[in-house]
Amino acid sequence: MPRPVHFEIHAANPERAMRFYSGLFGWQFTPWGGAGYWLVKTGEAGESGIDGGLVQRRGPPPTDTQAVNAYPCTVAVHSVDETLARVLTLGGSIAAPRMALPSLGWLAYARDTEGNLFGMHQRDPSAR
Repeated sequence: MPRPVHFEIHAANPERAMRFYSGLFGWQFTPWGGAGYWLVKTGEAGESGIDGGLVQRRGPPPTDTQAVNAYPCTVAVHSVDETLARVLTLGGSIAAPRMALPSLGWLAYARDTEGNLFGMHQRDPSAR
């Protein structure tokens, strides 16, 4: 069956967004195809997961109170609590605090410095 193979982050301030995601997850950014687009390397070849892109936003960012109208990306992390703390340190905000996914782990949502929603998942079969 078809699986996602690429994601994109839209940013009013691409440099700020790159600092945020580099600081939070260690992602690497490389300019591609001319002005306004960067490839995002999220891990090494052979690791599970996908790479993506970062693009200059062409319209207004999502507001804090609007309904989710996007396709949020969720990132595997070692600790949701530690990652949420780093989100705040790097200028992001918490959109939904840590919640249990029984027998799967912990899930939380945050907003990056550009207002984009993303998730974080920590595997933990004992989560209740």
